[in-house]
Amino acid sequence: MSEGESIAGRIEAALDIVRPYLRRDGGDVRFLRVKEGGTVEVRWEGTCAVCPMSVMTLRAGVERAVMRDLPEIRRVEAVAG
Repeated sequence: MSEGESIAGRIEAALDIVRPYLRRDGGDVRFLRVKEGGTVEVRWEGTCAVCPMSVMTLRAGVERAVMRDLPEIRRVEAVAG
């Protein structure tokens, strides 16, 4: 990681790894913020917002990708709205 690279940029880069799979099914994920304690908040978009498998996708895909690239992140949560 370069000195000037922000945590938000690193999170976006990690999300870019899973986005092609989500977009293929008409969905996406949007990064919202990092809360104190290392929790990343995201919002599902498109078909992901109503998909019954979104919890599994969050844990097995999105959270895994983010935490692999950002060891300081402890959890990824999807928020409504």
